[in-house]
Amino acid sequence: MFYISLLLFLTLLTAALFLTPLRWKMWVAFAATSLLAISAAIPAIGALWGGVEMEIMQISSPFFGSEALFIDPLSALFVLVIGIAGVATMLYSRGYLAHYLNEKSSVHISLHYTALVVLVASMMLVVISSGGFSFLFAWELMTIASFLLILFDAQRQQVLRAALAYLIMMHIGFVLLVAGFASIYAMSGSGNFADLAICFSCGKTLPIFILFLLGFGMKAGLFPMHVWLPEAHPAAPSHVSAIMSGVMIKTGVYGILRTLWYVADKQELHVVGLIILAAGIITGLWGVILAAVQNDAKRLLAYSSIENIGVIFIGVGISALAHATGNNAVATVAMCGALLHTVNHSFFKSLLFFGAGNLYSQMHTTLLDRFGGVAKHMPMTAILFFIATIAICALPPLNGFIGEFLIYLGMLDSIREGVNTIYAAGGLLALALIGGIVVLAFTKLYSTIFLGSPRDHHVAESSEVDNLRIAAMAIPTTCIILIGLLPQFAINIVEGVAEQFYPNATSVLEGYITPNLWKISLTVWMLIIIIALLYIFKHRAQKSRSVTQGPTWGCGFTATNIRMQYTGESFSEGLESIATNLTQNTIEGRAVGKSEIFPSTHGYNIKHKDKIDRLFAAWWMELLHIINKRIMRLRTGKINHYILFALLFLVVIFILSLFNLI
Repeated sequence: MFYISLLLFLTLLTAALFLTPLRWKMWVAFAATSLLAISAAIPAIGALWGGVEMEIMQISSPFFGSEALFIDPLSALFVLVIGIAGVATMLYSRGYLAHYLNEKSSVHISLHYTALVVLVASMMLVVISSGGFSFLFAWELMTIASFLLILFDAQRQQVLRAALAYLIMMHIGFVLLVAGFASIYAMSGSGNFADLAICFSCGKTLPIFILFLLGFGMKAGLFPMHVWLPEAHPAAPSHVSAIMSGVMIKTGVYGILRTLWYVADKQELHVVGLIILAAGIITGLWGVILAAVQNDAKRLLAYSSIENIGVIFIGVGISALAHATGNNAVATVAMCGALLHTVNHSFFKSLLFFGAGNLYSQMHTTLLDRFGGVAKHMPMTAILFFIATIAICALPPLNGFIGEFLIYLGMLDSIREGVNTIYAAGGLLALALIGGIVVLAFTKLYSTIFLGSPRDHHVAESSEVDNLRIAAMAIPTTCIILIGLLPQFAINIVEGVAEQFYPNATSVLEGYITPNLWKISLTVWMLIIIIALLYIFKHRAQKSRSVTQGPTWGCGFTATNIRMQYTGESFSEGLESIATNLTQNTIEGRAVGKSEIFPSTHGYNIKHKDKIDRLFAAWWMELLHIINKRIMRLRTGKINHYILFALLFLVVIFILSLFNLI
């Protein structure tokens, strides 16, 4: 019944979108997404508020036994994030796709919006499924929908390559997940997540957990399975990148958290915690170093998503290690930090990709060195992008600071109490290093694009985007500011999820975290009030004075020009000595030589490609080449050979049917 209802929903959705006039397609998709978000938010809020699990319906599946759709605090948190991101993305898409309406066919636009709604619906289904066939069905639906969304500009070769790489890697992960659920079914007679407890009690914790870690890590972007991210996001439309990077990769985080939940043996939990912590540290460092050297805004944001996944898993790893030693206070703090950073990242990364979409729609490029001085022409985009930049750098008073503060707090308390000291110190050092390079990367991103003078005439010709896109960007911006200014309320939301992992989470939070957060909140509000008062005094003092404007002092040099500005490459040049062994560079043009005292005009561009990406691309491209060669041998051009192939196929079918194999 469930699958028939789902098929009916998809059929009606597709029919509605394909039959609706071109300029109204977005509103139909927006209405469908809003309906999904509201319908899911009602039970999700109830689950978070009451801290209980609510069953929606039982499902009879063809494989892996009986299953159910349910909402508990963990899935409720993800449902709310998916709903908010889905509504904002759909609203933003109206303005972003406006200039494509005359270039793309009505069928093309209809397919895009259908895939976008299906992506939101499938992500919600993933996080409310109890496991087994329904989970795998939703997971595959999510993959196909996102694949179609990446293919929006399929006429570009790099888009086809990125989409194909994404599809291949997601299906490798899918096979691993099928193996994981098959293992559960073989040992328990059911394929639900809850049956992991039976498998883990039989001493199969590490093999099964590794299967799920690799399967879910492929979607989350854990190192070295991250290579699809930097290729897919620049290829996809910006609103698709926003929902994929901000939300879709979090389904991988959800899967790993759901699997971790059932690891009960303390010794095995310690090993699992070490694996997660090590994966988080490597992923975070690799992602942030590669982000800092990128000269394309969307590639930089994609590598930043990898870095933030690393930060989340550092928190999860510290939490698991602390729980393995019985220190639930540290475990709770670190888990709350990881969960809150998961939520926070969905907001500021969506906002950053929306900002990148604004830039692309005006300048038709995301290369950093084509911008400069954009803030003067797109002031609202500059302000909103600046808010997201502060948030992702984990600077107060915005939401990114709160999540990372809790992770830091968990590691510092672990060191203070002498629990997993070496591991906590390693995580602390890695997180501090990640934080420092993040500031470098996003200072480079913001200053190169929005500050200085225009490097291209397209900047001077640009203007602010439509109000609908600004309204869409206001949704994550509001969440960023509210969580930053009122962190105690955000903690109250994630504490309901932490209670699932650690039953005494509420007492720990009330007696330990909440007072500190009230102090932070009070300090932030005092800082805002002081700044507001200083601005008022300044404004009144300047009323009676004449204010003149002039050029910035150039150290006595009066012949400055736009070519003397820092480029994206020169900004991060010092870090590239570290990244040299991690990247394979492609240089276009020629740099200015040291002997050129009065250099002529040079064209110079450098692209930093991930060496891991090259490694992955090499083997699957070679595999496709081999398969293609083998298949081409069958194309003999002789009709008798083709008849023989058909007869052989019928013989194989007959033999398999004799043995009841089909």
